[in-house]
Order: sequence, then structure tokens, then C-alpha cells
Amino acid sequence: MKHQTLEQINAVADVHAEAPALIANRAQRLERWAQLLEQNPGRRLTALTGTEYATPDVRQRMRTDGSAITVAFEDPILRAQGLRDDTYGEAKRFFEMSDWQLHEVVCHCHVGANMPARWAASRVRAAISPGAGILAWLRAVFMH
Repeated sequence: MKHQTLEQINAVADVHAEAPALIANRAQRLERWAQLLEQNPGRRLTALTGTEYATPDVRQRMRTDGSAITVAFEDPILRAQGLRDDTYGEAKRFFEMSDWQLHEVVCHCHVGANMPARWAASRVRAAISPGAGILAWLRAVFMH
């Protein structure tokens, strides 16, 4: 394989760098996360254990492979927008969620060790419009 500079490649090919879509606000970031979860609604996600009992410092670093937060971190667009890892603290910062809101999405106390992605998506949507929480939950339960 021959190494070529970008200028050399541009001379022989029409190269376009694909810019990530701009996600301008909290609601758009949360909506993107919900949509990612809904792409595979039956995917079993691993829940975090005891987020409400951990000290703030421990809670910031909490993570588990295959969590709802991992789904967000797998997305190149959310990473390009600034999502740095799949820890609880980073999700809280990036999605501008309260501990209680994020707890509702990722904690095991609601569903056990794992949950379907559609359930997590309904909880993310509830954080977008807090008054619509029960409606989002009912939609997830009865529509899927």
C-alpha cells in the first residue's frame, strides 16, 4: 500500500469529509439516545447496581458493559458532539440529567440485572418531557 497525502488523494478522487449532524441542545441529545435505543428495542441492556446508594464520587465512575449508556457511547455522532465515555458521570454531564433522571434510565432497582432497550428508551424520553413520563412508559409497554 502506497502512502499518499490528502492533497494527492484529492487530485485523483472526490473526497468529502462527512461532518456529524449538529445536536444543538439537551432535548436533541436525549432524543438521539432514545432513537439509538429504539433501533434494537429487544436488545438486553445491563443495568447499573445501586446508583442511588453510591457516594457521588463512586457514582460518577460507575459503568458496565452493555448498558444504556454504552448504546449512546457507541454512536459516532454523540461522541463527536462530546460524549467522552460510557460512565454514569459522563452521561449525567453530557445529557444534562439529574441523578434521579439518570437513575430512572440505568438502575437495576426498576428492572433487575438487565432491561430491554425499548424500556430504557421510554425512560430517556420521559427525561425530555418530565410530564410525559407515564405516557412514554405506557407507549413502551403496550406498543412493543
